Formats: sequence, structure tokens, C-alpha cells
Amino acid sequence: PIWKTPGEGIVLSKGSYDGMSMNGKEVYKFATREVPKVIKEALVAADMEVEDVDWLLLHQANIRIIETVANRLGMPMEKVITNLAKYGNTSAGSIPLALDEAVRSGQVKKGDVIACAGFGAGLSWGSAILKWG
Repeated sequence: PIWKTPGEGIVLSKGSYDGMSMNGKEVYKFATREVPKVIKEALVAADMEVEDVDWLLLHQANIRIIETVANRLGMPMEKVITNLAKYGNTSAGSIPLALDEAVRSGQVKKGDVIACAGFGAGLSWGSAILKWG
């Protein structure tokens, strides 16, 4: 097929990029190493400890990653917000979708502290500590 860009643009007759792929084993190692670190850094910046956190909310990529991160932080799975089993990996929408469900169901209440962390494309990552309400 031939694709044309709008206006005076260029004509592409063949793409030059290889297909995307993911090395799941390396993503797992990266996420389980870096996500606990970035959450601890955010807690230090917020002058808080893991014990101050009511809920852990991570990118819903893989239950094994979520369980390992929770374990490395010393948080029981009862304090983890997850909807992975219901929807699977919803990419960039996973944290806001899971948070919305947790709030609407009454799981998250006003004043609760939520430690969030995401990771994704190109293995970038970040975290935030939220006080709900």
C-alpha cells in the first residue's frame, strides 16, 4: 500500500521500522527493581514511610510484578488496588481506571494515602503519593 501525508507531504511506499516486541523477562526485572525504589523516593519527598500508605496502586501490567513490588515494600496484597484480573493490561489508563473503581466502590476513602507508580514505553517510570479527598 501507499500512504500519502496531507498537503504537499511525502509519499511512503514502504515503512522502515521493524515490528515492536517486548522482552517480558527484562521488563519484569526492571519493574520489580525500579518501582519499589521510585515509590520509596516519593515517600521520602513526602516525609512519609511505607507504613503511612493505605493503598498501593501500580500500573496494571502483570500480577506477578504487582505482587513482587508489594512484597518488596512490605505491603500485604490486601492494601493493593488491582483490577488486572477483570480488564487485563489497559496500558496508560490502568492507574486512573483502577483508582476510579476503588473510589466508586468505597474502597478508597477521603484522607487515604495512595502510593502510585507506573512504568511503560521505553521503560520510563514515575511515582506519586496522593492523599485522597
